[in-house]
Amino acid sequence: MSDLLVKLYDLPDMSELMAGLASDGVDIKRAIAPEKHIVSGWVAEKFSKGWASEAETAFSNHPVSCFVAAKEGRILGFACYDAACRGFFGPIGVDEDMRGTGVGKALTIRTLQAMAEAGYGYAIIGWAGPVNFFKKTVNAVVIEDSKPGIYRGMLRTLKESE
Repeated sequence: MSDLLVKLYDLPDMSELMAGLASDGVDIKRAIAPEKHIVSGWVAEKFSKGWASEAETAFSNHPVSCFVAAKEGRILGFACYDAACRGFFGPIGVDEDMRGTGVGKALTIRTLQAMAEAGYGYAIIGWAGPVNFFKKTVNAVVIEDSKPGIYRGMLRTLKESE
């Protein structure tokens, strides 16, 4: 997996997408401190402890740099920035049942908008898995020779190493 680069000054308009999700009862919002344990637990259960660690780090930023998608009090997805490294977007994850509904696209764009609002001109999507999703959604481009990037030498459990 390589890193990707996104121009934050050229993000797509998502007003129509957000209106559609809102009409379905989906709220995309910046998480708040009392939700940390809920979000972290959900991320660990659905994805990994490593991603949960990054989400927890996002809660220590001011403002919190974690966004969630929720419906009727149930988390549908999350996205963070400035978690693994300043200027980095991610991790992002969407509940399997909600993939393909626009939730991931909305979380991606809203979180990248927050990075632009914070003064960043570009974002790096670290160790991107769904490269084509990011290319299509925000015109991300692959950063050549970026594997493994900042993740070089990262500590792993024996199970993760297998």
